[in-house]
Amino acid sequence: MTSSSNEGYSTEKVRVSADFLKSKMGNVKPKIGIICGSGLSGLGEVVENKIVVKYSEIPSFVESTVPGHKGQLVFGQISGKDVVCMQGRFHPYEGYPGWVVGFPLRVMKLIGIEMVLATNAAGGINPEFKVGDFMLIKDHISFTGLAGYTPLVGPNDSSFGPRFPPMNDAYDKNLRTLFKQCASDLGYDDFMRDGVYCNVFGPSYETIAELRLLLKLGGDAAGMSTVQEVVTARHCGIKVIACSLITNECILEYDTDKTVCHDEVLQTANDRAHQMQTLVTNSQTSRTHWQPLHCS
Repeated sequence: MTSSSNEGYSTEKVRVSADFLKSKMGNVKPKIGIICGSGLSGLGEVVENKIVVKYSEIPSFVESTVPGHKGQLVFGQISGKDVVCMQGRFHPYEGYPGWVVGFPLRVMKLIGIEMVLATNAAGGINPEFKVGDFMLIKDHISFTGLAGYTPLVGPNDSSFGPRFPPMNDAYDKNLRTLFKQCASDLGYDDFMRDGVYCNVFGPSYETIAELRLLLKLGGDAAGMSTVQEVVTARHCGIKVIACSLITNECILEYDTDKTVCHDEVLQTANDRAHQMQTLVTNSQTSRTHWQPLHCS
């Protein structure tokens, strides 16, 4: 599957998947969805009273083929709040059309999700960023979307949202403010950043010239995921907050022997996993921080 058209998508497929998950959720009624990026599946491990559903069991779901992505949904509680975690996501470079990458967000909408926290592993373009930094995403530049790879290509499904959804508010300002405050309360100021996420197709890492272009355009980090999920969520009216873990420094100079590989990405994610888990857990523990995330 390489086309970005939504010829295989239907509202009925979303309903069937959602109904299947409702039959598995028991008494869990999540309003919060968490998407775990590469090496960050540990976020799902802090969920209590787990109900695990493999992607292979869910109608119309596909497999997550990337190392560091477990390929399952985890329902349960974090700090007493009902949540669902995606341990693994789908990427454009795996050959899936745009509607497939965004499909889980439409399913989340039908099971009651009102807010999504998306995480990812990204390369730091901004020279001030260091490996291990967290970057709260304030905006994105989507080269995939600008080139026509989007989950909204094809006839619009008005049962979910409008033909032309705005994206100027893609990343909720109030949620970002509260998330940064929670990070500050935890003493994370030294490695908490905010910035612009550049979405590229992959799976090859970017050339030096490409990264220099992204830097000139105002990009702070580069990655191969997240934007299709954000666009789908906003089309559905789901609030979004997203955070990148800077897992490697992008190479901007020709005179170097440095390189980057996925193993480095996973290792950095593993090293920072505890802090990310603590941040997510404490965001939910604090009533001051969590009340807006709970969309009440």
